[in-house]
Amino acid sequence: MAGHSKWSSIKHKKGIADKRRGQLFAKLVREITLAARDGGGDPTMNARLRLAIEKAGEANMPKDNIERAIKKGTGELPGVSYIEITYEGYGPSGVAVMVQAATDNRNRTASEIRRIFSEYGGNMGESGCVNWLFHKKGYIVIEKKEITEEDLLEKLIELDVEDMKTGEDSYEIFTSPENYSEVAKSLKESVVLETSELTMLPSTTVKLTGKDALSMMKMIDKFEDNDDVQEVFANFDIPDSEMEKIAEEL
Repeated sequence: MAGHSKWSSIKHKKGIADKRRGQLFAKLVREITLAARDGGGDPTMNARLRLAIEKAGEANMPKDNIERAIKKGTGELPGVSYIEITYEGYGPSGVAVMVQAATDNRNRTASEIRRIFSEYGGNMGESGCVNWLFHKKGYIVIEKKEITEEDLLEKLIELDVEDMKTGEDSYEIFTSPENYSEVAKSLKESVVLETSELTMLPSTTVKLTGKDALSMMKMIDKFEDNDDVQEVFANFDIPDSEMEKIAEEL
């Protein structure tokens, strides 16, 4: 499983994500507002908004919150004007890191992101220094207990997917960004999706263990705790057992 997505799944299972529900809602509201601002308030005509609303629904966000966020984006209600910025840099052992932020204060956010990189043994780089390592993909994970490989392959034949990998406990499915929503919607009709997201997948990974693995996870957590940060992507590869152990410590 992709490293960062696996980390998110582990935290969800351990209830860590629930402790940050208020912060999650704030980030989802910001994404809905930005999507509506850039593509309009009709989710049938705005794929980014449609996905943001689906995410909010999965997080059990009240419909009133979603509607207000859309209206702030379209200008029907007053709201904060955000700038979208992607910061790039390196974590422990040269792990490539991309931090997507939405901020109303570029200088404040840049300073905080630079400090977090430095605090955990990394450094912020120039724009474009690592983004060539990442490619936008639809990423879906289904636990093996949900469906047999034969039955899953039969379903996927009818869908436009790019690849499927079979792991020890789960299946990983990869799609183009354009086909992700349709594939996810179709699979949800018959199985529970452990992970379902549009993400940035790395073409290469860096294996981490021990202190470097712990520093990397602390760095990711610190980024995600920042109110201006929307998403974090990194190309680390840490054994699942070690990530489970780190999650207990954080």
